[in-house]
Amino acid sequence: MMGLMNLLMISGDRMLAAGKRGAFWYTLEELHRHFDRIDIICPKARGAASSPFANVFLHPSPRGLWYQPLWILRKGKELWAAHRHDVMTVHEYPPFYNGLGTLLLRRAAFIPIVLEIHHIVGWPRAASATERIGFCLSRVFLPFEGSAASAVRCVSGSVEAQLRRWGVANLHRAPSLYLDHDALQPDATMTKSVDVACCGRLVRSKGFDRLLEALALLPRATLAVVGDGPERERLERRARNLGIADRVTWRGWLEDQTAVYRALQTARVIAVPSLSEGGPRIAVEAMALGLPVVATRVGILPDVIVDGENGAFTDGSPADLAAVIGKLLADEAMRQRLGESARGVLGLFERRTLIKQYADFLKSIVPLPMP
Repeated sequence: MMGLMNLLMISGDRMLAAGKRGAFWYTLEELHRHFDRIDIICPKARGAASSPFANVFLHPSPRGLWYQPLWILRKGKELWAAHRHDVMTVHEYPPFYNGLGTLLLRRAAFIPIVLEIHHIVGWPRAASATERIGFCLSRVFLPFEGSAASAVRCVSGSVEAQLRRWGVANLHRAPSLYLDHDALQPDATMTKSVDVACCGRLVRSKGFDRLLEALALLPRATLAVVGDGPERERLERRARNLGIADRVTWRGWLEDQTAVYRALQTARVIAVPSLSEGGPRIAVEAMALGLPVVATRVGILPDVIVDGENGAFTDGSPADLAAVIGKLLADEAMRQRLGESARGVLGLFERRTLIKQYADFLKSIVPLPMP
């Protein structure tokens, strides 16, 4: 039986250090039970949150992203000297500051590395020129960084297949969508007060602008947008220009996971029109709540959704989004059937089981001591 160990995590997550309960917080809520100590090196965040769990320690950078590789090197050396971590995870994506800092650190700290690729920026579809550049750079950086790692974790079959095409070896698929069975219980008392809901950070890759255009093609349909981000002002302006501002409610960030789940359950249909994703977590959580989901073929969703049986796929264009959503809004029996079938995802992504498997995988990377 594997004992407890020390884990060093190189993360791009800012929400934890800012005191917010995002997906990473809920992962750590269970993961921290499997390690003696977890240190997390992350970018600078607004605010100064205390450690969320007794054996989890946050180390946000004191400066901007330009300094992050040097912060990983400096802080990583200090932490390794004090705690001799058994394994290190590195969440990597453009502009590759986590990987660069790790390559510097590995010269001074001899820790087995697990490179983690949750999604490939700009794939399967780029939302901007920046994402297209990020995709091209990923074809170079990810195989190079993967060759220096003991293992490369991916979270979906589609990402695994793409990395294999690029020549990345030592791949291990371990989903990061952990579902809390107790929290994801449908509330039959919730009133369906809105036709469509979407949820996530308001950035171009989420495809919310296309969803607004689809709404304009659906007379009288209403939309609730849960989340916030740099694109909010532009999206609100787009809604006004499309003449649908009175049919869109902007909910912003809600206080916790429970509030998000309640907001989702006020909708008849959940829309996930993303251009590229690692999960998307919200789609699978909505399915677990028994809600009919209309989504693009991104992230883990091709592994989960059977079109027309437990969800519905769309190509993401405004016309197709409007057609698929409109069909569901007009057919309550279909919505009920898809939602009931969608609940089956709970058995695929049970949180405690998957996080234990993930922890055991990380521990398996640690070399056995010499006899």
